[in-house]
Order: sequence, then structure tokens, then C-alpha cells
Amino acid sequence: MSESCPGIRRPRMSAPMSDPTATPTAPAGRAEPEPLPDNIRSVQPGGGLGVQVELLWGRWRRWCLRRLRPGYVERMAGLRRGDTAGAPHEILDPRDLKFCRNQCTAHWAEGDDPFVWRTRLPFARWGLAELQLFGWPLLALTVGLSYAWWPLGYLAAVPLALVVWFFRDPPRAIPQGPGLAVAPADGKLVEITRLEHDPDLDGPAVRLGIFLSIFNVHINRSPAEARVITLRYSPGEFRNALDPASARVNEHAHITFEEEAPPHRRLVVRQIAGAIARRIVCDLRSGEVVGRGQKFGMIKFGSRTELILPDAANLRVVARVGDRVRAGASVLAQYE
Repeated sequence: MSESCPGIRRPRMSAPMSDPTATPTAPAGRAEPEPLPDNIRSVQPGGGLGVQVELLWGRWRRWCLRRLRPGYVERMAGLRRGDTAGAPHEILDPRDLKFCRNQCTAHWAEGDDPFVWRTRLPFARWGLAELQLFGWPLLALTVGLSYAWWPLGYLAAVPLALVVWFFRDPPRAIPQGPGLAVAPADGKLVEITRLEHDPDLDGPAVRLGIFLSIFNVHINRSPAEARVITLRYSPGEFRNALDPASARVNEHAHITFEEEAPPHRRLVVRQIAGAIARRIVCDLRSGEVVGRGQKFGMIKFGSRTELILPDAANLRVVARVGDRVRAGASVLAQYE
């Protein structure tokens, strides 16, 4: 499957962003961010049952808000920043941006967001729908089976515990220091390969592959403080993520960053679906700046994440194949 960029469309923005962390304009002498390709129409471009349920609920919620709480709608519209152009539906409050944040520049300041508390929950924001869709029925089944005969309760309690465990989102201490590249995902480091040439980095590179089992945290984090330059999404197969061929043929998202600190090195993160994981989430906007260790998406269930760094004489890879790494917390490499 080719990794060439799909047809590019012009940015769906009718006004400049008021958020300095999400601007499509590059500083002088820096790479110019590319607009989203046509096949990225959501932060979860592969769709899924959870997304469909939440979108259906969103239509109903917006209908109720417009009719029952017009004052709230007017107040939130006054506090909203940026532009809603490009959004697939009305943006009445921050909840409406969950799956289309990358399609427009609309946003609210943290102090004006009445739902900011959701970002502090110990569960992945993008997996709350699946957590409820699977969690509540399994909880009811656990209670019912336990009432009939308590050992039967384990038949539902174990899957329930696995679902809750999978969508956990623990806090991370982000290491500080110049030239560090931290892990973009939790899991086992299964590959360190030197590449003669990487087209996105336009030179020799080092690829580090991380395998995520269903027991790992599946939140993806930025490996460095960097600006988003390109975003691509490629549908594909769903081979086991331990299969080296999965990196080429499986469904994946491809993100090219440019570091904010000189010499403004480029680096690439690839989110790759696996045999079980078939839903990739990436809510980045082209041109925005993310901090080292900042959450930007997830892959739902077992999968693979790759970090590709430009090879150089001053690059020191500190991680080793077989290491267990944690997103945002484990240093994989350092430019000295």
C-alpha cells in the first residue's frame, strides 16, 4: 500500500485562528504546514460504532439545547474563539468539537469550558463512549450473574475489568531537557532500524517501533515540543501488529512534526492499527504546536506506534529492543 499523500484540499478556514498554538502559518524560515487531506474528515477517520452513537446523541443534544436553553447557547457562542468553518455540524459548546476539532479552528478558553473536567478523568477522553457502551452492559451482567450464583459473576466481571483497564489514562511526569525524544506510546520496543533514506525527513533516519498489547495504555503523546507539518491517513489491512509487514500494509495515520527548538529537526509518528485495534484517533490540527508529552490521540485496542528520527552523528538512542516504555515519560533517544 502506498504511503503517498491523498488528494490535498485547501484549508477549510475562513478566518485566521485566534489560538496561537493552532496556527497554519509557519514562522519565517520554517516549514509551511500542509492542509488536511480529503480522507481525514474526523479525528477518528475510520469511523466506528462509538463515533456513530456519539454523533447521534450530539444531534439530539443540540436540538434540545437550542429549544430548551437558548440563553446557554447564546452565552457559549459569545465565548467561543476561532472559526467554525469546516465543522460538519453546529458547534454549540466544547462537546461538539470532540470528533471534529481538526476540521475547524473553533475553541474555548479553558476557563470558559464547562466540560474541562472531563479532560481530568483517569480515562481516555476519546474512549468514553466505548467505555459506556461496553461497561454498563457488562456491569449489569456481572450483577445479574452474581445474584444468580456468585461464581458466574466472574464471566462478566473479567471482561469489564479489562475494558476499564484498557481505557485508563494515568498522569505522566514528562522529562525535561534539550534534544530529548520521548516515547509516543506505551508498550514494548520491538524494533530499532536505521534507514538509508526517509522521504519525510529527506535523509537517513532511525525507526523505533513500539508494540502495544491490549494491557497497555493506548494514549499517544507527542515525542517533542513541535509543530504539526503534515497529517495523512491510509486505510488498509488489520494484520497482527507484531508482523513487520503490518507497518506497511495496515491502516495507519502518519504525522510529521517539526521541532520548535533549533535546528528544527523533523520527526515522524505513525499510528498503526492491528488485528484487534481498528480505530485510530488523532485530533491534531495542521500547524498547531504541541508540547513534549502532550496527548494527541490513541489507538483503540492492541496496535503499533512508530517514531522516526533523523539520523545524525549526535543522535544517541538510549532505549534498547525489549524495553518496556511509557508514552511521554520514557526517553528513547537524545540529540547531544
